[in-house]
Amino acid sequence: MHTFRVWAPDRRRVELVLDGRRLAMHDRESGWWEVSDREARAGRRYGFSLDGGEARPDPRSLSQPDGVLGLSQVVDHTAHAWYDGAWRGRPLAGSIIYELHTGTFSPSGTFDGVAEHIPHLVGLGVTTIELMPVAEYSGLRGWGYDGAALFAAHHAYGGPAGLKRLVDACHAAGLAVLLDVVYNHLGPVGNFLPEFGPYFSDRHHTGWGAALNFDGSGSEEVRRFVIDNALMWIRDYHVDGLRLDAVQQIVDQSPTHMLEQLAVEVDALGAELGRTVVLVAETEVNDARFVRARALGGYGLDAAWSDDWHHSLHAALTGERSGYYRHFGSLELLGRALRDGWIYEGPRSARRLITEGTNNRDVAPFQLVVGAQNHDQVGNRAAGERLGHLVDEGALKIAAALLLTAPYTPLIFQGEEWASSSPFQYFTDHADPGLGTAVSEGRRREFAAFGWRPDQVPDPQDLATFERSKLNWSELDQPFHRHMLEWYRYLIRLRSRLGDAPVQVELDESDRHLVLRRGAISLMANMGERAWRCEIGPGAQVLLASHTSIRKRGRALSLPRSSVVILEISAAGV
Repeated sequence: MHTFRVWAPDRRRVELVLDGRRLAMHDRESGWWEVSDREARAGRRYGFSLDGGEARPDPRSLSQPDGVLGLSQVVDHTAHAWYDGAWRGRPLAGSIIYELHTGTFSPSGTFDGVAEHIPHLVGLGVTTIELMPVAEYSGLRGWGYDGAALFAAHHAYGGPAGLKRLVDACHAAGLAVLLDVVYNHLGPVGNFLPEFGPYFSDRHHTGWGAALNFDGSGSEEVRRFVIDNALMWIRDYHVDGLRLDAVQQIVDQSPTHMLEQLAVEVDALGAELGRTVVLVAETEVNDARFVRARALGGYGLDAAWSDDWHHSLHAALTGERSGYYRHFGSLELLGRALRDGWIYEGPRSARRLITEGTNNRDVAPFQLVVGAQNHDQVGNRAAGERLGHLVDEGALKIAAALLLTAPYTPLIFQGEEWASSSPFQYFTDHADPGLGTAVSEGRRREFAAFGWRPDQVPDPQDLATFERSKLNWSELDQPFHRHMLEWYRYLIRLRSRLGDAPVQVELDESDRHLVLRRGAISLMANMGERAWRCEIGPGAQVLLASHTSIRKRGRALSLPRSSVVILEISAAGV
């Protein structure tokens, strides 16, 4: 016996369509409809007919084996035999996050393909993987941020069973799993929610169109829809937390913000399960309210991203000054990012000509997630170039060293650790050619601010764009890539010795020299064009150097251009 329920408050008649049969559903309280059927077992296909119309997939469908436009499939979440009963999660403090895209991370592009590379991740030393969105979206390939069936693990990746196997395997290896979720909009294909009820607002809009209705008529059930989705991933898939996409686009003027309600309920579920569960806000605005404790007026999320940290490092290393990089590039701003995590904290923002950001002095450093590369900052370039396509080996090593010696929670993007040569481009698989063309043209217009020509933008609909973005694991057999991997591995091992030591930064803007100190560890980076001869104390020991030519000679070091060295200071400072 299986009971089907759906919220459709404004419909006069709702029918369950199951194996070609139509069963009348019963109107229950608050706009919910319900019916039970003895023949509905796991694997059966079904949909809902509204007022006699064509069958639509369940808004809370757990599986869409034929994609977002097909019928839903009954799933029994209790069928998976879990082996992670002793797993208790992992606190964010001390974590190192590894962001990956399931479809391009392995040759098979599946959850099982990710699991095959768990030994690599464990050997690297990361603690947590972060999966880009896996909720069912249009077609077989895409980034996942245009999901339409939010409760269904994408069928091309291996569906619900595949995701559970991956999470189980990660926990067995000591890795936590974060899942990227999108609660600010839905994709353009397969979004039937407006036919069922007031899921979208007629008062608020985002960059993707109408905002989800979190504060208008009927919003109680819309909030419940999103929060139940979050709780499902944690309860039924055992994920250890969620990365919340673009929270500044979650519009809610209710007395209790949607994000606060979400945090309260996730905390309660984590306590019930006896597991540590975290919520990370991805945001382009520096608002400490997201992570500030609820007792202090915040929403109580566990961490927030810092775009400032990435932008200041990227602009300093590459020299790029177009688009949003035009307000970055100086070592002074990079130093502020290294010390404080955020740069814009309240003054009038030259980026948007508005007051932007809040003071983050009551936010612990680990509550800011930073990266030298991530899917956005690579994939939203015209050709999807990684940092390694833009700078030399020395600058890559500087970026990694600053990332992994910083007190913030570091994020590594797939393949970054071996300087993968594969770009990460924007790809889609929309069946409607008109939609595919519209997406392509929209991206070309968006890139105009960076001065990129339209002919530099690959066609997202072209299969070759997707194939180019796949990691080439055979590169690990090549000396340069093996060397970069060892650089990351050493830095991750070194990171464990830094503890909670505060950051001190010294800068020479004219010669572009930077010194970062944390406890007994000093990092010296030459980002200028000339060699840098610097005096060091007699007790300084070279732990790691980007160039074999860097040697301690007496009390001096000579750093060539685009180089970095890490010292341990036992008796005297730099």
